Amino acid sequence: QVQLVESGGGLVQTGDSLRLSCEVSGRTFSSYGMGWFRQTPGKEREFVAAISRVGTLQADSVKGRFTISRDNIKNTVYLQMNSLKPEDTAVYYCAANPAGLIKFSTAFYSYWGQGTQVTVSS
Repeated sequence: QVQLVESGGGLVQTGDSLRLSCEVSGRTFSSYGMGWFRQTPGKEREFVAAISRVGTLQADSVKGRFTISRDNIKNTVYLQMNSLKPEDTAVYYCAANPAGLIKFSTAFYSYWGQGTQVTVSS
């Protein structure tokens, strides 16, 4: 069983920064594909960024502002969010694929955290 716990969300103003963290229980974390998604009421879950052993992916809406990274010693993946906008307001979810696959679709991730709220005021 793989468990994920997100943290680091909060209420900030436009232009501020936040760093989200996701702690993962899997012993072979270094081989996992990891992704960040976000969701607002009435909308489907939206891809934000992902990281694997061979590279990273970012949504066009966050390129140049958000950076995904990982610490394989701490079994943690991070999402550094800079220049935040009100449009970034959402619940942010961490997701894992133990097989190492990363894609834009939620269907390729087998495990999910409970989410952390990010609110950006204008």
